[in-house]
Amino acid sequence: MNRRQFLVGAGTSLLCAPFVTLLGGKRALADGGKVADRLIVFFTPNGTAHDFWRPTGGGAQFSFLPGSILEPLAPHAADLVVCDGVDFVGIQTHPLGMAAMLTGGGTVNSVGAGMSVDQYIASEVKRNNRFPSLELGVQTSIMGGNSSTRMCYAAPGVFVTPEDDPRSAWKRLFADAAPDGGLDRVAARRKSVLDHLTGELADLRRRVGAEDRVRLDQHLEAVRQVEQSLTAPGASCMAPPMPNPLDLYANENFPALGRMQTDIAVTALACGMTSVVSLQYAQTAAQQVLDWAPVNANQTHHILSHMGPGTPLGVEQFVRCERWFSGEFGYLLDRLKATPDPLRGGSLFDSSLVVWCKELGDGRLHTCFSVPFVLSGGANGFLKRGQYLVSKDAPHQQLLTSLCHGMGLKNDRFGDDQFGTGPLPGVAA
Repeated sequence: MNRRQFLVGAGTSLLCAPFVTLLGGKRALADGGKVADRLIVFFTPNGTAHDFWRPTGGGAQFSFLPGSILEPLAPHAADLVVCDGVDFVGIQTHPLGMAAMLTGGGTVNSVGAGMSVDQYIASEVKRNNRFPSLELGVQTSIMGGNSSTRMCYAAPGVFVTPEDDPRSAWKRLFADAAPDGGLDRVAARRKSVLDHLTGELADLRRRVGAEDRVRLDQHLEAVRQVEQSLTAPGASCMAPPMPNPLDLYANENFPALGRMQTDIAVTALACGMTSVVSLQYAQTAAQQVLDWAPVNANQTHHILSHMGPGTPLGVEQFVRCERWFSGEFGYLLDRLKATPDPLRGGSLFDSSLVVWCKELGDGRLHTCFSVPFVLSGGANGFLKRGQYLVSKDAPHQQLLTSLCHGMGLKNDRFGDDQFGTGPLPGVAA
């Protein structure tokens, strides 16, 4: 291997190293903006009670009623797209809704080839991250792995199993960080190598032909981006403490496990370990009792989701549960807003696309009409934020296509396209 081949290869290998691999953001910058750098999928189960979920007003003039499900998100209202009138066409019941939610009912012959949209985006948006995607769960496997407990698919019927154990997730992500200096020490060592490489490449650039000079310029720009990410204000990437051991499936640990997984997800994004994260709370027909909401003992979330007008106390308790989930989604947004973006400056929120999804519309009826979706994140300007977007029987394949567009893909459909193609009108700015 000659000197030129060695240096070019060294540049590539450095950019592919863990913890500082942010070249994916460079692709978004090259697209001229309005392309998110990261996708975060947040799931909570059992549909909703529309009368207590829907905002008042419409368009940019909307508000959340006191005591309503989305009211805890009022501080983030200007950053939300509350999507109403999105249907899973031809789909009913918990497991079918769960299977179609992110796949759009696609087959091997569809755009996405039956993958869930998160896995499709991870496979198509080539980022030099350590992990193409990261799947985290909160008590998702109490009933094992089946169509009621899994939302991510690598192919039709092929589950991508979420990691329910925060300690196992931590070991997978952070165990190789230096114990005395954390990820900062790792980054500092690599920065010294990057400084040397930049000088070597610049010297080589003066002695090669025009075609090779273009390639070297691309490497120099990529190295420069990584160096900037290492020295950007607030770009410190410290490994968090290992989570305390908890009984993973004890009901009372559900809130603590959720916060642990959220914190791990945000840190992994900040460290450039991945650009696609899913955070799944429980599974469809969830059996957790949300005592902290609070609700009466032995009333599981699933049971409460079936309470109708004849059981007003049950409806009230279901709304309390859903308000708690709204608060956890708000916690995720708060953490993203508080975490610096190591590539662009600003916060992770500014450059991320976040979607809160469910597998049912009306949980009482087991229907998939007007399935609630809430979009957020700055997404580098992609989203038309601060609106209550009411669609008319829109197939949810359009919303999934919009997520693809928000991550820079150009496909005009996703999943089963017999119900509609193109993005969901009104989502993009």
